[in-house]
Amino acid sequence: MSEPLKDLLGDMVIGKNGTKVEVSSLVGAGKYVALYFSAHWCPPCKAFTPKLVEWYNKIKKAQGANFEVVFISSDRDEASFKEYYESMPWLTLDFEDRERKDKISGKFDIRGIPTLVVMDNSGKADKNGRELVSNDPDGKNFPWKLDE
Repeated sequence: MSEPLKDLLGDMVIGKNGTKVEVSSLVGAGKYVALYFSAHWCPPCKAFTPKLVEWYNKIKKAQGANFEVVFISSDRDEASFKEYYESMPWLTLDFEDRERKDKISGKFDIRGIPTLVVMDNSGKADKNGRELVSNDPDGKNFPWKLDE
């Protein structure tokens, strides 16, 4: 998954305290990365985000470094992005990199939000991450077998 993920996200994503995190640190045997397409202005997103935060915290406690989420913002301005991102414990794509956001959205044919794309180490991706999380709220079935 290293090269496909690096091709998508670039070399770095941003951590909660603004530090840059190498994308290469997100990949490896048994690791999963979820791309969370969302925005503050979207009511379904605002309803799903707290559920995803709760799920993420459970998985991080159980799986540690084997799982990470990267927020891909569809917010219209940086102030809205920053306010919304404060509610999230995970990494984010640099908001200013709108060209990369569009490239990632196109790669996965994102037509609506919220969308959670879960990728495994082999590069398989499942756009039904929202359903996977909703159907497995305690993460008991994680890691999931992904459909491409």
